[in-house]
Amino acid sequence: MDNMQDFTTGSIPKKMLRFMLPILVALILQAMYSAVDLLIVGKFGTTAGISAVTTGSQITGLATFTVCALTTGVTVLMGRYLGQNRPERLPALLGSAVSFFALLGSALTVVLLVFARPLARLMQAPAEALDLTVQYIRICGTGFLFVVFYNIISSVFRGMGDSRLPLLFVGIACAVNIIGDLVLVAGFGMNVAGAAIATVGAQAVSVLLSLVIIRRKKTVRLCRADLRLGADVGQFLSIGTPLALQEILTSVSFMALCAFINRLGLTASSGYGVAQKIQSFVMLIPSAIMQSMACFVSQNVGACQPVRARKAMCFGMLSGGSIGVFIAYLAFFQGSMLAGMFSDDAAVIARAAEFLKGFAPEAVVTCILFSFMGYFNGYSRSFFVMAQGLAQSFLVRLPISYLMSIRPNASLTEIGLAAPTATVFGILLCFIYYCRMQRQISQNSFAEKI
Repeated sequence: MDNMQDFTTGSIPKKMLRFMLPILVALILQAMYSAVDLLIVGKFGTTAGISAVTTGSQITGLATFTVCALTTGVTVLMGRYLGQNRPERLPALLGSAVSFFALLGSALTVVLLVFARPLARLMQAPAEALDLTVQYIRICGTGFLFVVFYNIISSVFRGMGDSRLPLLFVGIACAVNIIGDLVLVAGFGMNVAGAAIATVGAQAVSVLLSLVIIRRKKTVRLCRADLRLGADVGQFLSIGTPLALQEILTSVSFMALCAFINRLGLTASSGYGVAQKIQSFVMLIPSAIMQSMACFVSQNVGACQPVRARKAMCFGMLSGGSIGVFIAYLAFFQGSMLAGMFSDDAAVIARAAEFLKGFAPEAVVTCILFSFMGYFNGYSRSFFVMAQGLAQSFLVRLPISYLMSIRPNASLTEIGLAAPTATVFGILLCFIYYCRMQRQISQNSFAEKI
């Protein structure tokens, strides 16, 4: 296979940044990809439409994040094989991944289509937006297989150290989605349905074009015999399943938060929806760090270079946290300006800015947490990553959010503050586990020398 990148030698900052920047740009495009639906519905649709896209995307996002977390197992396993100089294992791994995720994607498609209304009711979608929410979920559900295959393709190339092709694929999707939204929502006034159709169409075009590009480059070589559920399924699931479970339960906690806020009325629901899209941009730097870290560390673990892996983690914390300070400043002091990009409704803008004031510190502390998480994932310690994620969600973020939401004249700032509070708790857990892990690595190294 071509386009493989070796992370086991050379400058850590240079190689990390070269690999991470395309991932960051791809994440920005992905955030734009989802945010453009809300932006155009907010400008050319209805307030109920904003609420529908917000609630519906929470549900479809849960399925997407589950798949994405599972594909992390493929990325880490590929990096491990490359670090061990065993590229002959890759075709069987890729064939097993394609077969497994095709089955999983089909099952999730059925769930989204059949259970759209019960899920919307479970989310306590406002009555004015219930039917629109169901409509959004079902239309997006019809194209969910394209989401699955995009994530497989991206995980494969990240595992090989190639972050540029995934950037190209998501760039294609983003461009098609923006055009589709402008034509269907702004041009034909189709509101939520137009946004959902544009999303599905963009996903389809992106995957089909990516397959054409891959075929021409001959980057991935698979034969029909590789397309089966082989032994590698168990290995990448052992890494990805804890992460997927964490994503599911963490997403459930955010869905519960959305439901708490939905009870405060349509304006609060729509304001939170706008803030959530801004929040997705705030989280881009930490997410890029975590994805890059898992790939970088997994290769160095395979090559038995623990010191290099540790230095990469420290670089991620320092660089990400520095940028996070500036982002936190914007979220705290310029929340109204940011929210005004998504809605012209003054009440919605005010509620969004209110939430962002509490959420702002998350831009800094999450860079530290996600650097830890990427490091642990690279070591296949995904069970702990799951455990700390669930602990911070269900022991800190959800209880605080709920208690703040039931207070008289509930403040979205206080609800938003639950996120950075939970993250600090997660950092403490990660630091304790990291210290314990370093003692184990040192003991193992000493035993090998003896």
